[in-house]
Amino acid sequence: APVASSLCVQYTHRTVVITGGLLAFSGMALGFFGLNMVWMYATTGFLQGLGISFSWTPAISIVSHYFSKKRALANAIASAGECAFAFTFGPFFQWLISQYGWKGALLIIGGIQLNICVCGVLMRPLASSCLPEASHSETETPPGTGASRRDKEEKSPITHKTFNWKLVRQPEFVLYAIFGILAAMSFFVPPLFLVPLSYSLGIDESWTASLLSILAMVDFGGRLLCGWYANLHVTKTIHLLAMTITLISTSLMLLPLANNYLSLAIFTGFYGFFFGTTVAIHITALADVVGMPEFDSALGLFMLIRSTGGFVGPPLAGLIVDTAGDYRAGFYMAGATLVLSAGFLVILDRLQQRKKSRSKIRTKPEKSTLPYPSLHLLKHQ
Repeated sequence: APVASSLCVQYTHRTVVITGGLLAFSGMALGFFGLNMVWMYATTGFLQGLGISFSWTPAISIVSHYFSKKRALANAIASAGECAFAFTFGPFFQWLISQYGWKGALLIIGGIQLNICVCGVLMRPLASSCLPEASHSETETPPGTGASRRDKEEKSPITHKTFNWKLVRQPEFVLYAIFGILAAMSFFVPPLFLVPLSYSLGIDESWTASLLSILAMVDFGGRLLCGWYANLHVTKTIHLLAMTITLISTSLMLLPLANNYLSLAIFTGFYGFFFGTTVAIHITALADVVGMPEFDSALGLFMLIRSTGGFVGPPLAGLIVDTAGDYRAGFYMAGATLVLSAGFLVILDRLQQRKKSRSKIRTKPEKSTLPYPSLHLLKHQ
């Protein structure tokens, strides 16, 4: 992710996405030969994973550049494609394997991923003067150079000269990154243990498969609904994110109480819905924390740091489940970690409010020492 973001600031989002599509296709196509396990790790693992990262990171970034007032809704609609994929392509992949074998399925999936290049071609670079942030820079240009600088901005893409690694020194970004680590530790646990938990309750395998479909459908609805609500600007994005994280943790704490298919499906639906609401706005919240000029760099660093949580979370939950001898322990661990992550969002919000109040005090105009406004006017005359 940081490599993809760094390339975005050097070149364009369109170029990186197209490159990612070619890498993803190459990984799957070369995996078709299936020479040995090392070959599969290098092709379908590393090469395709690199291509997906090169495609996903710029795609998420450019949506936030395209939209300002409706950024939350745009990100929610864009991310909803993941739910459609999870609901539709799982059975499709199984059908491909049954019809063409795993090698043929890899080749066909690679061909589908090649369409990422078509999506990348459609990602037209925007001039910086089209962005809300550019209007401020235009008003601050020195006299005599405004016209030439404005012309230069209109021709320049929405990228910056260098990748800003110094974001790791900003307290706001660090707090949000810690939230991302703790949240990622939890997000991968429920899908991992949901099916084994249902088996331990004696639920039939055919019914168990439907739980993942329910999860995908309510996830889709949660993303769209939360994106629409966030676009109303009724609630501050960071506050809305803290609320959705709290609701996810509550649903995870209640999910182990299920003792049959109906109750498990209900709690799974609650978790999926609130998970969708969180995914819909967490990228928008990152843009609010660091600002759009630093968003590309922040997104790459955030994805890199957050991935450590996704790497540690499932093994840690597995260890806890093995120690406790019960799959419910994994859900309790995930819920508790999410509560802790919400605490860092609260700290981040308090820090932002404190800095905002300090800036208002510094920019507050000095009051007149004269007792009457009319005398103050005469003084200036």
